[in-house]
Amino acid sequence: MNALVATLLQFEDPGIDPMLYLGVLVLVVVAITVWQMVEIVDAYNRGALTIFGEYRKLLQPGLNIVPPFVSRVYTFDMRTQTIDVPTQEAITRDNSPVTADAVVYIRVMDAKRAFLEVDDYKMAVSNLAQTTLRAVLGDMELDDTLSRREMINERIRQELDEPTDEWGIRVESVEVREVTPSPDVKGAMEQQTSAERKRRAMILEAQGERRSAVEKAEGDKQSNIIRAQGEKQSQILEAQGDAISTVLRARSAESMGERAVIDKGMDALEEIGQSESTTFVMPQELTSMVGRYGKHLSGSDVQQQDGQLESLEFDEETRELIGLDDISEILGEIDEELEMDVESMEQEAKAIQEGEDMGQQPDSIDVPRDESKTPDGNEEPADGN
Repeated sequence: MNALVATLLQFEDPGIDPMLYLGVLVLVVVAITVWQMVEIVDAYNRGALTIFGEYRKLLQPGLNIVPPFVSRVYTFDMRTQTIDVPTQEAITRDNSPVTADAVVYIRVMDAKRAFLEVDDYKMAVSNLAQTTLRAVLGDMELDDTLSRREMINERIRQELDEPTDEWGIRVESVEVREVTPSPDVKGAMEQQTSAERKRRAMILEAQGERRSAVEKAEGDKQSNIIRAQGEKQSQILEAQGDAISTVLRARSAESMGERAVIDKGMDALEEIGQSESTTFVMPQELTSMVGRYGKHLSGSDVQQQDGQLESLEFDEETRELIGLDDISEILGEIDEELEMDVESMEQEAKAIQEGEDMGQQPDSIDVPRDESKTPDGNEEPADGN
């Protein structure tokens, strides 16, 4: 201070009061002192205060008063900070060289420990992340390093948590940006991928051909089944028609036989009538047949009602004789079988259209046995005749 006053006195102007120089000097010293005493800390920072090199306290955001000229303040950013990890080369467990880089997100949780426990926490975290990245990649196989990024990130974060906690730093997350194998390994992987795609294409093509062959065989099978069922229905109808024709011919032959017997009997009666005998013996069967056919031969089966002729119904004996009831039953059975077969064919056609699996149906076709035939192939006589 005395030296400063002496310097000012050397340059003093004879026309100015020396006390004015002293006042200006005091004002300058006061301004510098106030500037050294006031410390402003931002809202996202914390300040570590040291006096004569000794740590005293943390300064909070806002205006803080500190001892002038003998104190220093070290600020720490409390926001999330990003640290880039340079590209690292590593050898995987299966001896494949790879390169990888990452980014680490950290936050200062305790500014006092970050100030006292580590020199430069950013540099420390970056170096630790580099060594940890190489160690994790070296403990994994090549395929895992390329496909399991989340596991790599989690392992690196766990490895960084313990040492950084002692520094007052929290590792929020680690992200591996890129893992690149060597050019030779990359070429081999491309060849492997190409071969795998060709193999899958050949498998899909073979499966498509097999499916097509199966569908075609299934369609041919269903077509043969429907064709066989149609032939079966045709054979059934033809056999039933032959059976009806046979029954009708048998009934007609039987009726013609009885008619011949009656004609012979009538001739015999005529001869007997011309004889001189008055007592005649006739078989009961002949009288019965003559009674049945007489009313038909004489036209007595019609009656006159209101001036018009109306045909009468056959009696039970006549219907049994000519087999009308048997023919009606046979025709009814034919209609029922036709309706059942048509319904079955419609259901099968509908199932084929809907793509149902018809392979569960038996391949053989059972042709129902004609009930009018005996097991040895002969026709069963109708009405016990």
